[in-house]
Amino acid sequence: MRALDDGPAGPDDLAAMIGLTEDAELPSDPVLARLLPDAYRDDPEASGEFRRYTEQGLRSGKTAAARTVLATLPPKGGRVRLSRPEAQAWLRALNDVRLALGTRLEVTDDFDEQVAHMGPGDPRAAYVGVYQWLAFLQETLVLALSR
Repeated sequence: MRALDDGPAGPDDLAAMIGLTEDAELPSDPVLARLLPDAYRDDPEASGEFRRYTEQGLRSGKTAAARTVLATLPPKGGRVRLSRPEAQAWLRALNDVRLALGTRLEVTDDFDEQVAHMGPGDPRAAYVGVYQWLAFLQETLVLALSR
């Protein structure tokens, strides 16, 4: 942390303070690209500039939500009781996990139809079960928060 008497902040100091990143490209990994999408799909230059100013904050928010989930899990299992802010962090983290899993499973509009024809021997079956359970958990949390 810079002290006030260290003199004026340079461009690198300012960039570090606001979380500015030089990485202005859409990630090549499909999951990361889904979690950190382009803001302007038709304008790569504007997307890159937007990403420079926002990606670090977005990553930090995702990390904080995941940490909240881990911190609120009972050490020996059991019932989870959440405050409203904790439940909202859970929703954000669950959504990210669903997006990541959905990307790997190649979830599309006709995914339910594909699942209906998927046999128990399909290697994706267990992942589909987790994906569906996450959707149920999200819906349950949304309903609890809307009361």
